[in-house]
Amino acid sequence: MKTALLFGASGLVGSHLLNQLISNNNYSKIKLFVRSAIDLNDPKIEIIQTDFNNLENHKEDIKGDDCFFCIGTTKKNSPDKNEYKKVELEVPKQIAQIAKSNSVNSFVFVSSGYADPKSSGDYLKFKGEVEEELKKLNFPKLGIMRPSFLLGDRKEKRIGEKIGIFVFKLLSPLFLGPLKKMKPIHSATVAKVMIKIANENLEKTIFESDEIVELTSNKTQSND
Repeated sequence: MKTALLFGASGLVGSHLLNQLISNNNYSKIKLFVRSAIDLNDPKIEIIQTDFNNLENHKEDIKGDDCFFCIGTTKKNSPDKNEYKKVELEVPKQIAQIAKSNSVNSFVFVSSGYADPKSSGDYLKFKGEVEEELKKLNFPKLGIMRPSFLLGDRKEKRIGEKIGIFVFKLLSPLFLGPLKKMKPIHSATVAKVMIKIANENLEKTIFESDEIVELTSNKTQSND
């Protein structure tokens, strides 16, 4: 039985991931890293109130088998550029480094479609830089999720994003060939494949939206 480390359980993917981990028999413990105290009653869950400004203080907490990282923010929620950079770049890099030093076996990270360290936009640039750092750390298992527009019930209503998702869903049948990775994807599907990556031997580490969907079928690529 394994221990899961979960960062970002309140978000769209993270909330599905938490529920799926609770019902997954491969895990006996879920360490939940949160900013503020929350009320969750499940025998599997250990809630760790986390000071993300002093992550070194949590080095002993960041121990387990599989680390799932789903934390993200928006320019609206983090208008300060330094704070935005900290959440999107510095925090995931530091957590990954600590996890690696503690011999965590797998690290599964929610990135973004078209993530690129050379991007002119901060969001895709920071996601791309985190991806590069994760590759350098050489985890025994690494999963980098690159979802397109995420579908699901959001706690935060983003009007512009809702319009974008509606348009993309409308155009989805036209996304063929290389454009398949632009199709919207449900957050629960991303969560399901994150657990799959941590528990199976797959041949690759980067998964675009269409590849994530394919992995929910029986046609998986493994090293068996």
